[in-house]
Amino acid sequence: MDLYLTEQQTDNQRLSVRVTKTLHHEKTDFQDLVIVETPQWGRLLALDGFFQTNEVDEFVYHEMGAHVPLFTHPDPKRVLVVGGGDGGMVREVVKHPGVEHVDLVEIDGRVIETSKQYFPDIAVALTGNPKVHIHVADGIKWVAEHEAEYDVIIIDSSEPVGPGEGLFTPEFYANVFKALTGDGLMVAQTESPWSNAAVIKRAFGGISKSFPITRLYTCAVPTYPTGLWSFTLGSKKHDPVDADVAERFGDMKTRYYTPGMHFGALQLPRFIQQMTEEAAR
Repeated sequence: MDLYLTEQQTDNQRLSVRVTKTLHHEKTDFQDLVIVETPQWGRLLALDGFFQTNEVDEFVYHEMGAHVPLFTHPDPKRVLVVGGGDGGMVREVVKHPGVEHVDLVEIDGRVIETSKQYFPDIAVALTGNPKVHIHVADGIKWVAEHEAEYDVIIIDSSEPVGPGEGLFTPEFYANVFKALTGDGLMVAQTESPWSNAAVIKRAFGGISKSFPITRLYTCAVPTYPTGLWSFTLGSKKHDPVDADVAERFGDMKTRYYTPGMHFGALQLPRFIQQMTEEAAR
């Protein structure tokens, strides 16, 4: 009898993947954590029943979450990643030679440890990289306690439920603004335009209240709801549409992100443009 792991994506939609082996399952202090082996997606991590990352398509999400903001800022040196305990976002951040210091703030230390064990290629930068500093702490409190410290802040959150709920509020985005340097910028994952339009409007509206430049961009992540995923970037000065990507990109090793993809991702279908316009109002 085949075994499937199912994510209840919305009240009316589910995604199931066939599982050949359960590698790890525990109730942490914050959430239900499971790691399984699948024929389609390799090893897959789920938190509270939501698919977070897997070996096959993870590069799309992590490259687009990291490189769009880091190439938008002309000289990022200090970077904060909130969430992202699997290490994929940090792996992409340290590809930028000008980055000198990366703080990873993850509330659930068990996500970090199990990712090191079961996803070594994703978590590769979490061990032995002198630029990377790992903090098992509440990202909301961390951001509130820092001021004018980071050039780029990446919010690599889970869904807006449980530990991730507070990362989608206007109050949090206002604190992110204060934690950034004078020309700093931030980016947050903001869910699917098809399944989670309300989340996009909430996040885009909250970010645009604090940041004079707010841009939404998309990418294709097949294991996330509907396969079309969004990020929202808030910037004090630098606009991603004006970024000087090609010269700085050089021979960076990526599998999804390219200079052309940077700008293509910012070209939105009309229905998504309307979401952002409504949210900004």
